[in-house]
Amino acid sequence: MQEKLFNTIFGRGLIGELKNFVQKPYLIVTMEDLWEKFKDEFDEDATVHFVKTLEYDEVIKEIDALPKFESVIGMGGGQAVDYAKIVSWKKHLPLYQLPTSIATNAVFGHRAAIRFNGVVRYIGFAEPVAVYIDFDIIQNGPKYLNRSGVGDVFCYHNAVFDWKYAHEKGKCEPKWKYDPELAQKSINVFKSVADAIDDVYEMNEKGIRTLVAGLQWGGAAFHNAGWNPRHIEGTDHFLFYTLEYMTKKKFLHGQPVCLGIFTGSLMQGNDPDGILKLIHRAGVDIRPEAMGITWDDVFAALKYEREYVEKAGLWYTVANDFVVDDNFCKTVKEKILEVYGPYEK
Repeated sequence: MQEKLFNTIFGRGLIGELKNFVQKPYLIVTMEDLWEKFKDEFDEDATVHFVKTLEYDEVIKEIDALPKFESVIGMGGGQAVDYAKIVSWKKHLPLYQLPTSIATNAVFGHRAAIRFNGVVRYIGFAEPVAVYIDFDIIQNGPKYLNRSGVGDVFCYHNAVFDWKYAHEKGKCEPKWKYDPELAQKSINVFKSVADAIDDVYEMNEKGIRTLVAGLQWGGAAFHNAGWNPRHIEGTDHFLFYTLEYMTKKKFLHGQPVCLGIFTGSLMQGNDPDGILKLIHRAGVDIRPEAMGITWDDVFAALKYEREYVEKAGLWYTVANDFVVDDNFCKTVKEKILEVYGPYEK
């Protein structure tokens, strides 16, 4: 696999430099609360758009109504950077990304997570001129938010197992033939973040660089492997999709994904205790109450996951064969509480 990664710049005070080199007039795509915090870093006549929706038809109407601009700055989390990708893609204009958190790999992916009648589809194609990681912004942000970014790296642990499992069962898609070299690369990236987990927890410069490197690799890996998701996603994300579908709730991405990493590893017999302890050390709370749901919600999603995966036409994993019963649910709860303890607000 040719590893073409997004140009990523680390430093401090980066946000204030953007106005000095982006093509003018420029558009800033962000969230209203963030703009109040950072507006003094930009020109007074900058065009600002606050993201209110990711529904495709609404997004296109909003983009068409914007005044003339020559470049796009995406500033914020997943929604802002994804919206900025669509603007850049539709308008054929240069894109500059300034993530204010590293909670997902969204800023490093080519496609944008856009909704069609509430259903997520990844569309478009945009490569930023650069992604700017400002240490001051990340370190001054909520640590729990940034720590949750490990979910989009630790998932490689499950994905590779699922890929090999499908291959051995004769269920692997012909276009995504099992590639041991690519699978090992994915595991190596996972281990690089796992080995620096204490720095990631502290969100020091080493931890930020290491986590960003893992997210940067994974974000580009989908396209770099010829739109093959096998080595970067599997049972881990499938529980998240099932939970979102059943509860209709918006989640902090890394929490349900990390829950899916643990439960998927338990289905796989793939070092579930080790991965659970690693998630805990990272500072990601996967107890249902921390996500605003209940244990019953989790159990229902676990039991429905197999059916959801089949109905959604997702790729073949352990989830297609594993039947979740009450004993499995009991084990999930017991193991999580053994590591985390009872939830307290």
